[in-house]
Amino acid sequence: MNTMANETVGFVGVGLMGHGMAKNIVEKGYPLTVIAHRNRKPIEDLVSRGATEAKSLEELAAASTIVFLCLTSSREVEAVVNSMKPKLASGSVVVDCSTGDPTVTARLADELKAQGVHFADAPLSRTPKEAWEGTLDAMVGADDAIFARIRPVIDTWAGKIVHIGGIADGHRMKLLNNFIALGMGALFAEALALSRKVGISVDRFDSVIRGGRMDSGFYQTFMGYVLEGNREAHRFTLSNAYKDLKYLESMANAATIATPLASAAKNSYAMAVAGGGGGPEDYVPHLADFIAKLNGLDRK
Repeated sequence: MNTMANETVGFVGVGLMGHGMAKNIVEKGYPLTVIAHRNRKPIEDLVSRGATEAKSLEELAAASTIVFLCLTSSREVEAVVNSMKPKLASGSVVVDCSTGDPTVTARLADELKAQGVHFADAPLSRTPKEAWEGTLDAMVGADDAIFARIRPVIDTWAGKIVHIGGIADGHRMKLLNNFIALGMGALFAEALALSRKVGISVDRFDSVIRGGRMDSGFYQTFMGYVLEGNREAHRFTLSNAYKDLKYLESMANAATIATPLASAAKNSYAMAVAGGGGGPEDYVPHLADFIAKLNGLDRK
């Protein structure tokens, strides 16, 4: 197994979160290989900071002892892993930072283990701002030795790192984390619609919640759109929220757990996505508009 001193890092998925993460990896001294998808701007920025651009996933895999993935869903993760497999060397590590389906995570780990490749899941919490600053939260599923090996690289972009347990436990915890956050988003949207229906303005609603026990960082970014009109206050898409809650529901079904609140939250996001909120710039706080419209209210 390589020591941390001679690791070479690959990064697939330099989007909203991945760009900042990759920037911190290369700026803090690790040789970094990246690959373009649609938007070349992050790639050009990272190359200007010292990264190398690979022309294919196979080339990136061959150049890397640790490969980080930051993709939309388990479907994309599986496709990327399958493309890299022929060139992943025995002893290398694939670290999935996406929010994934734990059953897919466990299966991919077993498939890679057969060729001597390690797998870990290290999903994220917080926003692109913290990704750029290197202060994300990471919840890691990995065996102890692999966690010790990948932690110094994760340290380049995370301010809080928790080793949750074994493979797929990071993804299980991430779904629970997102259930709480997205559930709050659904509550905020519904409470705001009801507030307006009974004659309490958004400003007055906020004056009670802000600074009180119900305040939180998530509330503040949500209200950054609702109150201030900043469409990019919380850049996590409605479609990703819907996807994550579908994964949570699947995990609950497998565990034979009744989750009426999770299902209700999922349906709020499903309604928004089905109602036209499935675009790349339709973010979670915009749920307030869809709930308002459902109740006969104009957008705030």
